[in-house]
Parts: sequence; structure tokens; C-alpha cells
Amino acid sequence: MPDVYNWQLGRKMTYRFPERHSRWQFAAVFNINRCIACQTCTMACKSTWTHARGQEYMWWNNVESKPYGGYPHFWDVKTLELLEQANPGGQTWTLAGRDGRRAPYGVYGGKTIFEAAPRGQDYVGYLPTDDEWRAPNLYEDTSTAYPTRPGRYHPTGETLPQHRTWFFYLQRICNHCTYPACLAACPRNAIYKRPEDGIVLIDQRRCRGYRQCVEACPYKKPMFNAFTRVAEKCIACYPRIEGRDPLHPGVPIEARCMAACVGKIRLQGLVRVDADGTWVEDRYHPLYFLVHVARVALPLYPQFGTQPNVYYIPPRWVPRPYLRQMFGPGVDEAIAAYVAPSRELLAVLQLFRTTKRMIFRYRITPGRKVFETTIDGKPWAMYNDTIVGFDRAGREVVRVTVEEPVFVRPRQHLNTI
Repeated sequence: MPDVYNWQLGRKMTYRFPERHSRWQFAAVFNINRCIACQTCTMACKSTWTHARGQEYMWWNNVESKPYGGYPHFWDVKTLELLEQANPGGQTWTLAGRDGRRAPYGVYGGKTIFEAAPRGQDYVGYLPTDDEWRAPNLYEDTSTAYPTRPGRYHPTGETLPQHRTWFFYLQRICNHCTYPACLAACPRNAIYKRPEDGIVLIDQRRCRGYRQCVEACPYKKPMFNAFTRVAEKCIACYPRIEGRDPLHPGVPIEARCMAACVGKIRLQGLVRVDADGTWVEDRYHPLYFLVHVARVALPLYPQFGTQPNVYYIPPRWVPRPYLRQMFGPGVDEAIAAYVAPSRELLAVLQLFRTTKRMIFRYRITPGRKVFETTIDGKPWAMYNDTIVGFDRAGREVVRVTVEEPVFVRPRQHLNTI
């Protein structure tokens, strides 16, 4: 198979198709620390795309409780076991190879799902059973074991940097990977990446329902429709990306799951891609800043090798070894950046879910100091800066301050506007 460059791994890897990249790439950052698992994103997607016959079990967007939950059940554990079987003890990283945009997390020394494939195959994967698709909220809100005797409260409770008893919510959609396993697996070449935005789609006229895309995808986001006999998956709400939403004609806007988010955990956009698949340097693009400058947002299971384009700000209360196997070796740096955010990072975090329109650039206007404290023994200050977001055409689409304004209703209107 050809060699392609995977910047999340910091090296080349084997892939079924030669190097070729879209001009722009659909990408997003999810802040796990803010998620309340209200499932508003899940229902927004469900009510828009998967309410037809044969789609009853399809949840293109889902929120699952880790460490035990998953949809389909234990999808990540099973794929990690396949990699371990193919290369026992070899799924390691070398931090000495860190290099800016081309290897920000060092060099991955293990095997990807493509490199772990048996002779004559393009990938290693598995096909979930019907039973594994039955409960999308399995183990919801289930924590790890409480470290005291039953019926007794812990005398001191939990403290940071990590809890003894913990769980967290993981928000998942199709990652619209740079090197999609579903695309590599399809014998009909029915799956493709759009050159204009990198969105991964299935041509249902070519699909014959072989389900090899389901088997190959380590995130299990392609799903088989038993009624139509073809595979389906998240389409990134591409009509909205194309500017065909009737309320915002001609303007790229966020997908339904992004726009519906109650917890303001999601920020979606388009990033420019270089010839080698790395992101073109764009210092004041909010997604580029979060991933490559602040390094607070990380890919989900980068060791799978698909180079996913959805990134996560890791939860700060979870044991670090668990997070490192899920998000790679950048976890400690990312959590440190989030716990004591720089002045610029704190401002950029305010852009999450402030507008449906995609933000392509931001500008910060300094404000006065409003708070100071110490974090991990070091002084830290908060400033009420103003951050302004601009669309692709350079038009202002949002303006917010770090301190959210408080509005108090007058006494004569306590229960109504």
C-alpha cells in the first residue's frame, strides 16, 4: 500500500490510497469539561436525519459515559485489543520527535489499524453484533468504583488533579477523517471525501451493503440500514456547510448537533489544508489556535491512524493514564493549559456556541483586570477582554466579553418579559 503522512502520528503510515487532500477540512473542537449530557445534540441530529424506517437504531451523534459506556458497546476497547494482539506492548509514543505542525504529539511507534492488518487485507476491524447496537445509553452516568465501604461517605470527598471515583461524557459524531477507514475498506469505492471541505460521504447508488465500512471504522460511525440495504452515516449537515440554509443563505453555518448544544461545548469550522495533509498555518483561526497554538484540543484515539478531524479538550478530573490512551501523549499539556488558561485562550473559549455562522478569524480587544488568584502556586489573572469573530468574507459575526453580562429583571416583570 502507498505511504501517506499522518501529522497526528508524526510519521508516514501505509494506507490504501495515495496522498491526496481536500482544500479545506471540516473540523470541530468539543470541550468535554462543559458537557452535561442533556442529549440535545443527539436529538437534534435524530430529528433531522435518522427518523425513517431502518434508521431506528442509528444515532449519528451520541453522548456516552466513559469509562464503561459506548455505542456500539465497547467499540473502543475492542479496537484497542485488536491493535494489542497485532503488536503486543508496542503501542507507544516517542516525545523526542515533536515538531510543530508536523509532529505536535511526538512520533507514534505502534501499528495503526491499517498497519496491523493481516496479509491481504487493508485494515483490522470487527463487525458489531446486533445486540451491541441495542442500548445507546448503556452505563450512562455509571462511575468507577467508590473507594470506601458501601453506605459510608468519603470523609474528604474528591479533589483535583484527578478523582478516585469518576466518569465523563464523550460526545461523538463521524470524525470525517483525513484517512477514513470506511473509505479504504469499501470494495465498491462508494465512499469519498469531498475536495471542497473534506466531508466523508457514501454514494448510496453504488453501495451494496457489504458492511465492510462498518467493520473497518474504529469509531463505528457508518451504520447499515436493513430496510434500504445500504450503509449510512453522518453527513456533517453539508447543506448547511454549503450555505444552503434558508435562514442564512450563502453563509456556511454549523451542523445541527453543534448549533443545538446547550452546554456551549462545541466549536465547528473549516480549516485550510496543505499538500501534505497538515493544517496551513492560520494563527488567528480559532480551531487552529486551539489545536496547534494553545494545544488544548486533542484527537480521539490518534493511534488508530485515521487522523480524525474532531478534537477534544480532555476532562481535568480523570486519571491521566486513561486519558493518554484515549487522546495521546498531549493530555498533560492540554489539561495544564485549560486549568490555568492564558489570556488569549480564555477569550477564545468564549466563542463556543455564540453563533451559528462559522468563524474563520478572531480579534481580541484588551479589557481591564477583573480577578486574580493563584493556580498551582502560580499567580493567575482574568481580564474582561472582548473577542470578535469574523466569517470567511471578513464580516463580523459575533462580539462577546470574557465576563458574561448579568441582566436583572425589574420587579414588575419578574415572571414575564
